[in-house]
Amino acid sequence: MSVPSNHGPILFSLDAHPLLPSLCEQLGGIVGTLNTRQFPDGETYLKVTTSVAGADCVVVANLAHPNDKLLPLIFLLGTLRELGARSVGLVAPYLCYMRQDRRFAEGEALTSRLFAQLLSQHMDWLVTVDPHLHRYHALQEIYNVACRKVEGASALADWLRGQESLLLVGPDAESEQWVAEVANASGHPYVIGEKQRFGDRQVEIHLPELSAYQGRTAVIIDDVIASGQTILQCLLALKKGGIRQINCAAVHGIFADRVEVALRQAGLGELVTCNTIPHATNRIDVTPLLVPAVTTCLSQYRR
Repeated sequence: MSVPSNHGPILFSLDAHPLLPSLCEQLGGIVGTLNTRQFPDGETYLKVTTSVAGADCVVVANLAHPNDKLLPLIFLLGTLRELGARSVGLVAPYLCYMRQDRRFAEGEALTSRLFAQLLSQHMDWLVTVDPHLHRYHALQEIYNVACRKVEGASALADWLRGQESLLLVGPDAESEQWVAEVANASGHPYVIGEKQRFGDRQVEIHLPELSAYQGRTAVIIDDVIASGQTILQCLLALKKGGIRQINCAAVHGIFADRVEVALRQAGLGELVTCNTIPHATNRIDVTPLLVPAVTTCLSQYRR
């Protein structure tokens, strides 16, 4: 398939992603086509069927549960370069392998740095939403390409603005700055809990006195719902504090082991996520946040 020389970027995705059509429309681009399948031995076959010579290419990737996705992604990025693309960028709304940002025990793999070094070899720029930057101050500390970090707080604040009688709840001190930003932008009060972690799936949450907030709807705010145990324990602490109506809004919803079912059974009401990771809870569109960042990355190649 050939494309006109004056078209916008060509966008690709290995799997259906809710952001692909809206990004394509707002960037003035076209959706590229490809064929991919697995050989009987499990190896990946990939063929790009849109001409990309001289074009700026954008790959939109869902990197939740990344291990089976990484090799096909690298094959796609590398193939676009080999076929003559002027630039190859990656929009990974959820950026995986960021939490192992130090060796907590001798001999552990520093997977955040190793993953970043590997991926950087195959792309020219990266745009993501709320990566886990705890001990790193910027993505450029581990990625060797131009990086743009988009803040999802404004998308959550826009969704919360106008809703009445809410109490925003951050599960731990690490979330306080982020939750405070959402609260200030949306005009709601907030409280922050104290979290003790005893393992990947075992935490305890303690909340401050909630008597002043009786009758309000609590909305637990978090950047990522993975195992869901932090949300579950926060939900139980709110119920113990006398809060009856409890909802949750998060940027990234991974929902390991379908934990959203357990959250519903425990009494959680509305559960809302941004469309960074495809899921039935996607209610908040981050396209307007991504477009300026992607446009900035693309502009350096348009002279």
